[in-house]
Amino acid sequence: MERRYASHPNEVKQFDTDRLRKEFHIPTLFTADKLELVLTHEDRLIIGGAYPVKQDVKLETDLKELGVSFFLERRELGAINVGGPGTIIVDGTEYDLNTKDCLFVGMGSKEVIFRSKDASKPAKFYLNSAPAHKEFPTAKTTLGEADSSALGSIQNSNDRTIHRFIHADGIQSSQLVMGMTQLKTGNMWNTMPAHVHPRRMEAYMYFDLPEDAVVIHLMGEPTETRHIVMRNEEAVISPSWSIHSGVGTSNYTFIWGMAGDNKIYSDMDAVAMKDLR
Repeated sequence: MERRYASHPNEVKQFDTDRLRKEFHIPTLFTADKLELVLTHEDRLIIGGAYPVKQDVKLETDLKELGVSFFLERRELGAINVGGPGTIIVDGTEYDLNTKDCLFVGMGSKEVIFRSKDASKPAKFYLNSAPAHKEFPTAKTTLGEADSSALGSIQNSNDRTIHRFIHADGIQSSQLVMGMTQLKTGNMWNTMPAHVHPRRMEAYMYFDLPEDAVVIHLMGEPTETRHIVMRNEEAVISPSWSIHSGVGTSNYTFIWGMAGDNKIYSDMDAVAMKDLR
């Protein structure tokens, strides 16, 4: 498991492109028959992916890093399938996930196994894991069952649908909040006007992007913005003091995951367009 340290905004404003990418960009999430994990010290969120092709993949790592006897002893997990049909087995109970279905796995679950239904169309499970102080039951939701709402307009190039899976009014968790935003054809902007939420950090994972398309992800303090070029199935870490927005050369989908002081999706501090620099 790779480790990323937290950064101060006064330091980040001096980073060049390579340093920005080294600290915040996660280029590899899905390696066949492996578990890829990155631990950020921003609220100690773990970001990763499980890609079972020819064999099952287990949720496991060097436990010394977490100081526990099993992965979810003091953590909870959110998994969203962005590949073909798959199954997650939690302590012997099987949960089938189609594309864009979500499974929350509560603290205390000892064995988590990821499996594909068909090796020719393997599942890809995108993962977020946050520390937990209370056990909540494992629960599944589909895209159709999510708490969804339409936002934006074609005039502003941000006509999109937000699907909330793990949140205060949906699947219950200790602190993890997770969902998905889908941009409609002809729309490229996400989260603009921008905002910050100093009470929570956030991570984005962009997907459904053509091979030759990119998203220009904007980050940094509102008056000290920087950008990171993102490609399909890549993730980016957003500290609580940073905006998190982007514009693509095509429409796309992204998964957002948050951890911090509360689970209120609407708790954010808006940034006026005139204040962006």
